[in-house]
Amino acid sequence: MEILWFLIALCMLVVVLGPFIRSRRNRIQLARPGSPDAADPETYGFVRQEELDVRTPGPDQDLLDVLEVVQRTQEWKAAAQLLAGTPKEGEQRWQRVQAFAGAASLELAQQPGVGGAWLRNWRSEAPKDAGAAQVHAEFLVQQAWRTATAGSDEFRIILEEARKVCGEAALLAPGDPVPYITELAVARGLGYSPEQFDQLWAKVIDRAPDHMGAHLAALHHLCEKWHGSRQEADHFATTAAARAPHGSLLAALPLFAVYEHLPEVNLVQSFYQSAVVTKAIEGALYAVHSARADDPMLPHVRHLLVVFLVNSERWAEAMHQLVRVDGHVGALPWTTEPDPAAAYTVYRALAVAGYEANGGSPATLLH
Repeated sequence: MEILWFLIALCMLVVVLGPFIRSRRNRIQLARPGSPDAADPETYGFVRQEELDVRTPGPDQDLLDVLEVVQRTQEWKAAAQLLAGTPKEGEQRWQRVQAFAGAASLELAQQPGVGGAWLRNWRSEAPKDAGAAQVHAEFLVQQAWRTATAGSDEFRIILEEARKVCGEAALLAPGDPVPYITELAVARGLGYSPEQFDQLWAKVIDRAPDHMGAHLAALHHLCEKWHGSRQEADHFATTAAARAPHGSLLAALPLFAVYEHLPEVNLVQSFYQSAVVTKAIEGALYAVHSARADDPMLPHVRHLLVVFLVNSERWAEAMHQLVRVDGHVGALPWTTEPDPAAAYTVYRALAVAGYEANGGSPATLLH
């Protein structure tokens, strides 16, 4: 009897998955490397996988130069000077704080007990430096999520310390939104009540009402897998997009809300052509076209668009995003993967293959 039920279940699975599998077979497939039919991303000027930079979503040469100096010499003064000269308004300061904290965290993982000594020295030798406190708070947040199990005592202890350092950083730079944006990740990990979250969010938007990075952190808190729901996250994203001033990337926020609630297994062939997804993609494309070319958050939106455009089989549009972000992969969705560069290059290869299968070539791709 058990065998009969197993065979029935197997038949039902074939009925459900059969059309999906067949449809995928009829779509673009990657040829084996070295095959004469294989599309070659390098003919488009794309960077080889092993040379992709996983530290940042887009170019920030000043940051990369300073990181190289700090990590080579283990001296923190160059980092302090860079942050001191980075305005508290806008997105760049937040991204640089994240990058410094991530570098220290990675060093510590590679050299337990000694890695990231420059950050410890920075904090001890310049206790009143707001930049040092901000990087330290973000470092603790990244350590909690990277090294401890969410919900464990160790996890909570690290995040409680991060919350304390966020408070210290806020006192050192009263008008700077960065300490409060960092605390949004603490709020997610510690499970702030709705009232606590609202109070924290009010402090953020009082200082930076149109901060894209802050909105992404808040959206993560409000999504279904954490402390909100699909409806709550969608409402937050669409409201922010509707209120966004012209040129703001907040118009792309609904696409991030869709991404946060993607099904783990998609059995709906037309999912990426659905009205909800299409509308979110169009909103993100509008935001990209309207934004300043030097907006630090622009690469974040372009990277996410690549995933949705490839899955929607909008090959040419995906290629137009790729030529503008290639070289840097420190952004969603790649950073959620064990090997961000590998995940990115799979989508890049799919985009190239799809583009060429539909008549595209390096000569027809306008940069």
